[in-house]
Amino acid sequence: MKSSVDEIRQRFDADVERFSNLETGQSATVDAPLAMLLVAQVAAAVSPEARHVFDVGCGAGNYTLRLLELLPGLDCTLIDLSRPMLDRAAERVGQKTAGRVTTLQSDIRTLELGDSSCDLILASAVLHHLRTDEEWQSVFAKFYRALRPGGSIWIFDLIESSIAPVQTLMWKRYGEYLSNFKDEAYRDHVFNYIEQEDTPRPLMYQLDLLREVGFEHVEILHKNSCFAAFGAAKRG
Repeated sequence: MKSSVDEIRQRFDADVERFSNLETGQSATVDAPLAMLLVAQVAAAVSPEARHVFDVGCGAGNYTLRLLELLPGLDCTLIDLSRPMLDRAAERVGQKTAGRVTTLQSDIRTLELGDSSCDLILASAVLHHLRTDEEWQSVFAKFYRALRPGGSIWIFDLIESSIAPVQTLMWKRYGEYLSNFKDEAYRDHVFNYIEQEDTPRPLMYQLDLLREVGFEHVEILHKNSCFAAFGAAKRG
């Protein structure tokens, strides 16, 4: 059995300090600082007139903080399971924007985002918690509806490969990255909680799903091993 929503929330409740560092907050992910920068730069370039961002699975707010360096003054809606994460994110983001900061403690599967209610959506290391095809389709369709015309969504996440030998190779490379970053015990720790918590889907599955729910313009920003940054823009 995979971890429940409440079990995942409890783990992140206890990990706020690590996720509050822009440089090391996602050290278990490959190329995290690069992906964060690319996502912010592309979001600002594609939706330069954006007024409102939804940060889904915001953690301590790192992705929104990077975005605010390029699009200052945004209204920011921060969404996360963890109240301690949300409190830290609101504190940090509130210091960097004159816009409104709203926090929503909720599971994206059940949260209503409304129609045409934001210009940008960020989703970093969160969608791999979705389980069934129905959940993936429902959440992606929700994102499409929530964006205003000309808006865009940008994702960085753990992915898997649909080709078994490729998955084996990429998982081996990821294990080497984790061992080199700290040690084999850290590698095993990360692998254990991924096995317990996560259900990632292939990159192509997610790109196809973005098109299926209505996005016409889909883009890959970066892929390395088991991680990818990608997104889509809604017709203006």
